Amino acid sequence: MSTGEARRAVALSLRQLSKRFSDKTALDSVSFDVEPGTFLVLLGPSGSGKTTLLRCLAGIERPTSGTILIDRRMVAGPDTFVHPEKRRLSMVFQDYALWPHLNVRRNVAFPLARSSRSTTDKRARVEDLLERVGIGHLANRFPNQLSGGEQQRVALARALAADVGLILFDEPLSNLDSDRREQLRIEIATLTREAGATAVYITHDQSEAFGLADVVGVLNHGSLVQFDTPESIYLRPANAFVARFTGVAGEFGVRVIRARGGGRYDVELPFARGQRIEAIALEELELGSTQSLFVRAAGVTLGPTSELCGVTGHVIDVAFTGRGYEHVVRVGPEAQLSKVFSTSRFERTSQVRVSFEVSACLVMRTPTNG
Repeated sequence: MSTGEARRAVALSLRQLSKRFSDKTALDSVSFDVEPGTFLVLLGPSGSGKTTLLRCLAGIERPTSGTILIDRRMVAGPDTFVHPEKRRLSMVFQDYALWPHLNVRRNVAFPLARSSRSTTDKRARVEDLLERVGIGHLANRFPNQLSGGEQQRVALARALAADVGLILFDEPLSNLDSDRREQLRIEIATLTREAGATAVYITHDQSEAFGLADVVGVLNHGSLVQFDTPESIYLRPANAFVARFTGVAGEFGVRVIRARGGGRYDVELPFARGQRIEAIALEELELGSTQSLFVRAAGVTLGPTSELCGVTGHVIDVAFTGRGYEHVVRVGPEAQLSKVFSTSRFERTSQVRVSFEVSACLVMRTPTNG
């Protein structure tokens, strides 16, 4: 990042941000800080509050209480509300939001209308962005002549053309097929970072969040339940909701047998009496208690029945993924593991040995609800 680019990125600060609609609380006292140039992804299911939070940042919604600072300037507070056009930000919408009567070139050039750049500089900026997002050959077409992926590239180029320090992304890949989604995800990450902008991106897709983010904020029912790096959220989820939402192959009730120290415990599996595995706990657990074990798919290994370690499983489904095979394995009368990857194919109905890596086994206090 050049010095000029670094100056364009802005810091964000939210304090006790809340938003209520009639009797519904969409955001409940959300607070966090974002350093300039950070790519923040807000992750959560439908109704978690992520869209409302993004709209509050953009100035589309006015918070009920709390404050928002963009580049150390208050844009929302008890006696302050700065309108969207004065917040020095741009937004990439889920439905593209392109001007239908303007061609691609003029859509991208639209944010530069009030720029102090010379006409020559504006033209060069637009042409450069069109080429960088791969739509230079479509410059004279209109939005209704473009595919969804092409329209989203126009929207991305337009957001970058604004040359602001903050870019907001409202689930921009949700309407695209898997191939286009992956390609555009890479372009969004690369071009946004090259521009030196701070980004806030919302999604319900865990793999998309982890693939893009420097920092992930996990939302549930309007509350921010964890705010950390993708690695920390995956390895040390704050609670059962975060563990489930960021992907588990299976979840079982287990009995805590022995403390090994360093946050590690031996637990007994319900589907293999006397069979113990080692798991990581994020808090101290009582010996003999029943807790919940969450198993990440990446830490499950399948092998032939001749192997001595592991528990017995039966393959109930297998799918080819291109790089290998994903299996669904039954490991007990009412217990199964999903999305278990192997470079070898184990046929349906075959018996296998299932082993578990410690780092992928997380044991937590049994949730009393949800």
